[in-house]
Amino acid sequence: MGFVDKLLGGGKHTIEDYIALDSDDIEKTAAGTFQVHIAEISNIEDVIAVKDKIYDGDLVISNITRLRTKDSLMNRITTELNQVAQEVGGDIVLSGDDQIIAAPAGVVISREKIGQK
Repeated sequence: MGFVDKLLGGGKHTIEDYIALDSDDIEKTAAGTFQVHIAEISNIEDVIAVKDKIYDGDLVISNITRLRTKDSLMNRITTELNQVAQEVGGDIVLSGDDQIIAAPAGVVISREKIGQK
């Protein structure tokens, strides 16, 4: 299980599941332009917080492993997130069967995996 799989894998995570990296040596920019959020979507109510973050100009990586890809709920969720991405001029991608990545305006999500052609 890779780091991202572990980070976004099934079940709820606690603060102990995340690894704090020492960033004291990295030069920080003023306030940054956006944040990257990790979300878990298991029902339609979870989409509200994701949409709010996208409207705020942040990027959201959503774990959707609890949803079936052919389920009507999955269709409704992807339709709502697609609409938000279009409204803000952003981008959205379904990564495999377990993640939806939604980005604000000015961020384009590559459809190519690194190291693959």
